[in-house]
Amino acid sequence: MRAHELTIGRTFGVTFDHGKDFFEALSTFCREHGVRQGYIPSFIGAFAEAEIVGACERLENPDAPVWSKTYVTNVEAFGAGTLAHDPESGAILPHIHVSAGLKSPSADGRTSHLLSAKVQFLSELLVVEVVSPNMTRPHNPDLYDVPLLAFG
Repeated sequence: MRAHELTIGRTFGVTFDHGKDFFEALSTFCREHGVRQGYIPSFIGAFAEAEIVGACERLENPDAPVWSKTYVTNVEAFGAGTLAHDPESGAILPHIHVSAGLKSPSADGRTSHLLSAKVQFLSELLVVEVVSPNMTRPHNPDLYDVPLLAFG
């Protein structure tokens, strides 16, 4: 287990507009407001299309991370995540999970790691800035090279 007390900074209410790329809008928001790290306790919205982690085929190693993606359209979404900082590039490294209900087949649901999304109508987010410690996402070579959240 890794734990660290967080010093919280500003809290934002943010909306992303219809047709926007979710991750591009998130990156633009962070850059324009100087948010380098934080968390999204929740967001709601709709996506015209999204890619989430998932596989239909038999997994070679069920313990290993899944890198393939599933494409969904016209979904209602509820999600949350963390925002880490890449000190080398200055980029924001989001880790977002989402539960998405497919509108047409009786709100059948999918839940997984969000890879990409195009906003439909709007997305409403709460973003909480973390002032310290530094939150990064280094790759762990001993654990399938998965990028894991690190503090300090």
